[in-house]
Amino acid sequence: QVQLVESGGGLVQAGGSLRLSCAASGRTFSSRAMVWFRQGPGKDREFVAAMGWSSGRTFYADFVKGRFTISRDNAKNTVYLQMSSLKPEDTAVYYCAAGRSGYSYVRYDQGPFESWGQGTQVTVSS
Repeated sequence: QVQLVESGGGLVQAGGSLRLSCAASGRTFSSRAMVWFRQGPGKDREFVAAMGWSSGRTFYADFVKGRFTISRDNAKNTVYLQMSSLKPEDTAVYYCAAGRSGYSYVRYDQGPFESWGQGTQVTVSS
């Protein structure tokens, strides 16, 4: 099973930027879709962004389009989430999830996912 470790969270002022990283263990990273979710205080977990493993296509929630960018470096077994123009409502714990190896997803927000990271806190002050 792949293990995931997120990093890069922190406190930032509104309008600022952060880059989150999610490092994966194992040899099958390049054949897995990678997905970012977040869970704000008192809110349900929600889909943020995804990147397929075969085509490299990216998908975003409407509320982050134009502000966040997902990317991956298969040589480093790492997926990134570059966040810009941050808003206080982006405050949340951000989680990465790894899809099943070789699995083609219809809905990235629904999984199934093989592994989850522990999460990294992002706090955006107004």
